[in-house]
Amino acid sequence: MTTKTNIKNPVTSNFDQNIAFLKKELAVDDSFDLIHLELEYAERQMGLFLVDGFGKDQAITQIQRQLILMKAEDLDEKPLEKLIKHHIPYVEIEAVDDLDKVVDLVLSGPAALVVDGLDKVILIDTREYPVRGPEEPDTEQVIRGSKDGFVETIVMNAALIRRRVRDRTMRVEYIQIGKRSKTDIAVSYIADIADPGYVKQIKKAIKKIDTDGLSMADKTIEEFVFGHHSNPYPLVRYTERPDVAASHLFEGHIIIIVDGSPSVMIAPVTFWHHLQHAEEYRQKPVVGASHRLVRYVAVWASLFLLPLWYLLATNSFYVPAALEFIGEEKTGAIPLFVQFLIAEMGIEMLRMAAIHTPNALATALGLVAALLIGDVAINVGLFSPEVVLYLAVVAVGSFATPSYELSLANRLVRVALLVSTAAFGMAGLVIGITVWILMLVNLSALGTPYLWPFLPFKPKAFLDVLVRRAMPHRRQRPSVLHPQDSDR
Repeated sequence: MTTKTNIKNPVTSNFDQNIAFLKKELAVDDSFDLIHLELEYAERQMGLFLVDGFGKDQAITQIQRQLILMKAEDLDEKPLEKLIKHHIPYVEIEAVDDLDKVVDLVLSGPAALVVDGLDKVILIDTREYPVRGPEEPDTEQVIRGSKDGFVETIVMNAALIRRRVRDRTMRVEYIQIGKRSKTDIAVSYIADIADPGYVKQIKKAIKKIDTDGLSMADKTIEEFVFGHHSNPYPLVRYTERPDVAASHLFEGHIIIIVDGSPSVMIAPVTFWHHLQHAEEYRQKPVVGASHRLVRYVAVWASLFLLPLWYLLATNSFYVPAALEFIGEEKTGAIPLFVQFLIAEMGIEMLRMAAIHTPNALATALGLVAALLIGDVAINVGLFSPEVVLYLAVVAVGSFATPSYELSLANRLVRVALLVSTAAFGMAGLVIGITVWILMLVNLSALGTPYLWPFLPFKPKAFLDVLVRRAMPHRRQRPSVLHPQDSDR
């Protein structure tokens, strides 16, 4: 247990000394948004420190109204206890005896009240972060279903999940990471479902993070905790939907919430988790199953259609009689392989441009893309019509992939397969696909096989991957998560 003897800068009963330390460390005189209020209530000097943008004016004003009613004799005995329990009307309040901790907490949002004669500082959590409303995320829209989504505030995100999971064993454990940023992180799980080993492993890895700050929020956490930096495939699933996060908690997954990020991380996950979409579960099972089938076709087309068509177009002896239409009707001015590379780069440039284009200009960008890449490029002989057609199908397949991170990884693999096919023909395609599968087989997150339940093969679980079954028939939680309670 920590005592004042091993605290570097303990709070003392010397009021002026405490005030001087906090003013210096918080640089009150140098930062306009850091406030120090000099107060006097019950014939005692007091000092209030807070960040202007975080302080809830109404709460602070109400506290001051209560303090002004005190008399000197009210604080003659046990002044700290009387202030906390009787005179400061607030829920989140604590006393701290470490001045360094006070500085860190004030910069996080709470207000610090220093009272003459007390050897502890009173922390009042009056913070109110700037926050937008919980709107439906653009990347995970559904026709039927809730329209709320995560925001950039960790407390509200935890509340959005808690609203859907009212289990008494649900835990939301707080961790602070970053020597300078002091970023708030929460690890959420259902204690009697989630594997304690997974929970311990994730918390231990997060606490070991040694960096100044989490500049990219949850993405930085993923890189520190899950590694595999040279592999493009995501080892966690990102979601901006509270209902998706809640459904994964019920399965036994662990949710990582990072303050400042409008998405949460779900771990551990497999390759197939990135192909799921909430819309499948908002429709009847047959409709949801058909949606999933179409989505799988789109994803596999985005991976294999271009290299396969290139192989058949450049090696006509592989083409069966029924597929004689495959090939180039009108040859472009440049080699087919180069056409594909230029087109791939053009699509990537359009994607980047779309991200940075204001909504008001998005339509204009689409028209420019359609005219320049589609029509003009064919008319001048830069591209053959088939290249534009198949590339369009592949682009649609990429956009149909539910996980944005997975679609980017598949794009890199598609280009690699195209290059290997152009270099070595049929052997290059077969070797490329084999290397891709081996890469995924050797990938794991927290010891969870990435291709489970395909490899290792689990028939019943793999059926759930291929077909959206009715919820009454899904009685078991995924065994790969080692849930403590496997029966739903």
